[in-house]
Amino acid sequence: MFLKTLHLRQFRNYLDQHVYLKAPKTILVGDNAQGKSNLLEAVGLLSSLRSHRTSRDRDLIWEGASIGQITALLERDSGPVELALTLRQSGRRTVGLNGETLRRHLDFLGVLNTVQFSSLDLDLVRGGPEHRRHWMDALLIQLEPVYSHLLQQYNQVLKQRNALLKEKQKSALRGQSGETHSSDSTLISPISELALWDAQLAASGSRLIRRRARMIERLAPLAQTWHQAISNRIEQLEVQYAPNVQVCAGDAPDWLKSGADPGSDRSDSPEAVQQAFLDKIQARALAEHHQGTSLVGPHRDEVELIINGTPARHYGSQGQQRTLVLALKLAELKLIEEVIGEAPLLLLDDVLAELDLHRQNQLLEAIQERFQTLITTTHLGAFDAQWLKSAQILTVQAGLIAPH
Repeated sequence: MFLKTLHLRQFRNYLDQHVYLKAPKTILVGDNAQGKSNLLEAVGLLSSLRSHRTSRDRDLIWEGASIGQITALLERDSGPVELALTLRQSGRRTVGLNGETLRRHLDFLGVLNTVQFSSLDLDLVRGGPEHRRHWMDALLIQLEPVYSHLLQQYNQVLKQRNALLKEKQKSALRGQSGETHSSDSTLISPISELALWDAQLAASGSRLIRRRARMIERLAPLAQTWHQAISNRIEQLEVQYAPNVQVCAGDAPDWLKSGADPGSDRSDSPEAVQQAFLDKIQARALAEHHQGTSLVGPHRDEVELIINGTPARHYGSQGQQRTLVLALKLAELKLIEEVIGEAPLLLLDDVLAELDLHRQNQLLEAIQERFQTLITTTHLGAFDAQWLKSAQILTVQAGLIAPH
């Protein structure tokens, strides 16, 4: 796929800017706070409908304006596609495909595939488990857009169940203070309302678990291969999914099943995972009642990143951690290309300057002409002459973009 045009209207610091992309590699050069990252953010929004920088649409809109718009023309193997996203101060969004307004945002996802690499991605290694869960979810939405709906379903059930647990916790505290009469046996005995949420949490959560497990199963060897190449084969990377509930590989979509070892024994069934889920909920029931929150489920999953047998967050320098993240990003590119059948766009937000020459060369060699790449930088010194010669170079200054 190739992004041909991008039109930003009242988006961030862009009042009305057309961008025409003409080369496989586009370098956006300019000082900090001029709008380079804003442009990549706009492309990312067209891809995932999410910003990695804010959760509020009003932050994305030109100050004083009521709406902001991003439109683009994308060339795919199947033909040209027009994308449109309208943002409003109220938070209500409108998405359009080929001039038609879509009722479901789900139908907009998966049209433009991207992999973004920025300095924030170091949190994949050194940050908490929530960063790695978000990374898994963002990648799965690109591979299988319906995952967005499954994740939303799970989060809604989780919210309702947590609200009920919190209310029961408050009731227990009132009972202890003499306001009401209650007993521990009443609290931990089966309650029909909670049992309903337990069943829904187990059903929706197991769908996430199976997809996460199979995605990591396919991604891990790709990341391992890249990591060996970048580290000159002196470091061994392991990427392991550590689910909060026992993993089941059954009932996975076809693209995930294709990555499985045909000789492996997949004896667990979806029903078995749901039962394991319910068994663990029962085992943690007392703790959940005391804490007033759900302690079981994929919202507590982890991805273990291990280098030479040591957790990566405790291992080595920032340079070695960047090597790991770079390997993960290159593995994302390859996996999306394998599953979707087209190469995704690569968005590099001011990361080349943070990589040493060897890692830069590994990245640039991997990209070559296979992936359309948008790169932001404050100077062109990180690029060799051949790269600069083959790239489109645009200058970004105060929300205005012009040829360099």
